[in-house]
Amino acid sequence: MLGPLQVEGPTGTVRIPPGRQEIILACLLMEAGRVVGTDRLLDLIWHEEPPDTARTQIQICVSRIRKSFTAAGVGAAVVSRAPGYVLSTDEDTVDLQVFNRQVMASRVLVKEGRIAEAAETLRAAVALWRGPCLSGIPSEALRTRGLRLDEDRLTAIETYLELELGLGRSHEVVGEISRLVHEYPLRERMRGQLMLALYRSGRQAEALEVYREGRALLAEELGLEPGEELRHLESAILAGDPALYAAGAAPHGPEHGRVTVAAAAPTPYGEERPHQLPADTADFVTSEPLVRSIETALVGTDGRRSLGVVVIAGKPGIGKSAMATHIAHRLGGERFPDGQLYCDLRGAGSEPVSAKDALGRFLRALGIPGPVIPDDTDERAEMYRTLLATRRMLVVLDDAANERQISPLLPGSSSCAVLVTSRSRLTALPGAQRVELDVLDQAEALDLLGRVIGADRVRREPEAAAALVRTVGGLPLALRIVAARLAARPHWTLASMVHRLANERHRLDELAHGEMTMRASLSLTHDGLNRADRRLLRLFSLAQGPTMPGWIAGALLDDHRPIPSDLVEPLVDVQMLDAVAVESTGEFRYRFHEVIRLFAREQLALHDSPAVQLAATERMIGGWLAITEQAHARVYGGDFTVLRGSAPRWQPPAAYLDRILADPIEWLDSEQANLCLAVEQAAQAGLDELCWDLATTLVTLFEARGYFDHWERTHERALQVTRAAGNRRGSAAVLSSLGTLHISRQQPEEARRSLGAALEIFDDLGDVHGLALCRRDLALLERQGGDDDRALVLYEHAARDFERVGDIVGRATVLTQSAHIWMRRGHSAVAHAQLEESLEIFRSVGYTRGEAHALRRAGQVQLQRGEHAQAEQTLTGVLTMVRRSRDIIGEGHLLRNLGEVHAATGRYDQARGAFERALAVREQIMDHGGAAAVRLDIARLMARTGAPGQAGELLEHAVVTFRERGMRHELREAERLLEDLAVRRSAAS
Repeated sequence: MLGPLQVEGPTGTVRIPPGRQEIILACLLMEAGRVVGTDRLLDLIWHEEPPDTARTQIQICVSRIRKSFTAAGVGAAVVSRAPGYVLSTDEDTVDLQVFNRQVMASRVLVKEGRIAEAAETLRAAVALWRGPCLSGIPSEALRTRGLRLDEDRLTAIETYLELELGLGRSHEVVGEISRLVHEYPLRERMRGQLMLALYRSGRQAEALEVYREGRALLAEELGLEPGEELRHLESAILAGDPALYAAGAAPHGPEHGRVTVAAAAPTPYGEERPHQLPADTADFVTSEPLVRSIETALVGTDGRRSLGVVVIAGKPGIGKSAMATHIAHRLGGERFPDGQLYCDLRGAGSEPVSAKDALGRFLRALGIPGPVIPDDTDERAEMYRTLLATRRMLVVLDDAANERQISPLLPGSSSCAVLVTSRSRLTALPGAQRVELDVLDQAEALDLLGRVIGADRVRREPEAAAALVRTVGGLPLALRIVAARLAARPHWTLASMVHRLANERHRLDELAHGEMTMRASLSLTHDGLNRADRRLLRLFSLAQGPTMPGWIAGALLDDHRPIPSDLVEPLVDVQMLDAVAVESTGEFRYRFHEVIRLFAREQLALHDSPAVQLAATERMIGGWLAITEQAHARVYGGDFTVLRGSAPRWQPPAAYLDRILADPIEWLDSEQANLCLAVEQAAQAGLDELCWDLATTLVTLFEARGYFDHWERTHERALQVTRAAGNRRGSAAVLSSLGTLHISRQQPEEARRSLGAALEIFDDLGDVHGLALCRRDLALLERQGGDDDRALVLYEHAARDFERVGDIVGRATVLTQSAHIWMRRGHSAVAHAQLEESLEIFRSVGYTRGEAHALRRAGQVQLQRGEHAQAEQTLTGVLTMVRRSRDIIGEGHLLRNLGEVHAATGRYDQARGAFERALAVREQIMDHGGAAAVRLDIARLMARTGAPGQAGELLEHAVVTFRERGMRHELREAERLLEDLAVRRSAAS
């Protein structure tokens, strides 16, 4: 590996062809002895879009690598081991392993004082290299790893040169260092070694010239001055500081021909007091009580026996790092006088800092020289804990990935404290106090904005300032970016910034200023996710509702696991999705922060084709339709009184449906916003079959709860898309349902037009079920208009059609409705028989709402027969039924019927109260025709109780509505009552 990738052995050398085979072998070599997952290999080779044959291609490459080993006579094997492959080999087969082992051995030799042997061991390690590691390999991730390995080589070179200088071998190495400095002119440590070697060789002028050359080069190439150590070395050389010989060879005379090694005095390692905190945020804004509670948890009490650990968690851009840094500065040297260690662990990214590397940084910061630092992670952790055992230090671990990464970084002493930030909650970290940061509230956000751009600008445009906060969802980083842009451009108004952010497609472009960008912050977390989670994040942005149930993830990925929310939890763990309310079923709901949703949609557009997006959308809406159909079936006792389309359904697990549909109307009501959005999304995507089918199935909810506006909006949209697609049956189904809506709203003319158009299409298509639905509603229109004969004919046709298609509930609704005509004609026995038959059907299938409707009609029959006590008992029981199911329309009907019972038995005050409650219900659902009918009831009551003037006013109002809505039967009654009142007034005068 330490050069061009190749396989060498007793029987020959085999060059590995570039491409997939090279990537797989390199990855196996770097992880020799450890399993490399197939998913990781897929990511390295194909990134986001592996072909269907990807796993087969990997198997072929592994087979060819095995043949290369055989051809070269190498004693290594690639073994299949779930979930991928492992390279099984001895410790001398892979040159990288040999290099690492020799570097580790040199450190042990240094600790034992065997400096010369350590230097020789390091030289042998460096000699293994044949060129740049993994150069030219077609994988950015592996090339980056190769660059780090190249850096390890240079570090090893610098370390053995340091050891040689410590042995007093300046003369021997000065030429070697000079060549290396020429090859790597920007490495300051190496340049310093050359200056020291020249100085110790009596070549002070050349040493200073090396410094000047380096200074000029740094300024030209990087625009930088030399580092502090190199500047101090120059000053020491100019001053002829004798300390420059303390650890090496001093000149032995004018000729400097002989060199002696001075005995090196023991160095007091580990006594540094590091102060590594980044700068505090000047305009930091948060809850002061929260800050104080974190400080208390970190500082603890004098009697505390365990390490104080606080984990600050939150979504990207929420201000975790800013809070941790602010608190660390506040506690500072007073509470932790021995120093503050800080490390950005880059846990959100794809390449987190390993615990081993973090420990190395901390140990060096504590004054441990590089050669003395152990190579083993556990040994580093032991040294780290020993150094901190008697100190009072604060350790800040910023952007931690997981508990495994930070566990070795925890001190063992209760005198220290650790402040951790992470996008994960790190719940498995024992003894830690956890703080979950939320977005800023309105007051905090405006305070932050005012601190950056000036309070006067905020006060001048209060509405625009509030709009800015809403647009970025109170996310601190997004708000800081907006504030920074406004501060940089004092002539910009806050309103102009609101306008810039209004376009969702470009909002992330606007949320960038200098090195602060929302996109970069979110990309860190996104890139750290595995391929499957990245795909779900993108697809989840297709869901348009305010909060989403977990089964959506299963539909988007076409994954039918029993607990679909398990798919979502990894995104919750890294705070790219929020888990919000828990439903009564115990199911979580999920939502995006709006800025994260925009990022996910941006990634969706970059990585997923329109066809992939459409297929996922179709599955998701198909899932909504499947559950809504199940809800309808559980309400109606089967798939009755509704037409079905041919769109594909996506079925969530049956056990999941049983949990969420324990109360189907309640579920429909809780999801009505998402369901209406799904209808709109289907229309936008051109999924006309899904659109009309879902819209018409939702009538189960709209009718029960009186959501007439939702009914109208969803159906108008479905009608547009079905007509545009030439989907005649879909259009007819929507028109038929709109006809039912118009009847409910007492709009007979609109109802006739819709039902007539639907009837014509169904007749043309020969759709018997559609004809039955239309004829039933047209019969209701005729009944309400007073043409009972025509209504009975239509009811008879509808009942026959429902029977032909097996819709027994549809037939039972016809029996219930036509019973009203027989009751009105005085044929209570016929009405009673029909109601008994319909009740038997409703009860056999468990259709409670139909049963309530039939029982209400039965109560009316009892009232007509003069069976007042039985009628009241029946109607009161039905009122309890409809209230339990929150059937507001049914409640309005029952209150009116009970008012009629009270009026018939002379309980006028109770009757008036029942009528007024019924009127309130009708007005609540904006049923103007129904409200007018109740006013007619109240007018009758008032006329009977001696208030003809008020009765007349109510009747005048009702008559207008009856005429507008073609309610001829009610109009005739109102006009008769007005005439009667007029006669009374005339007689009284």
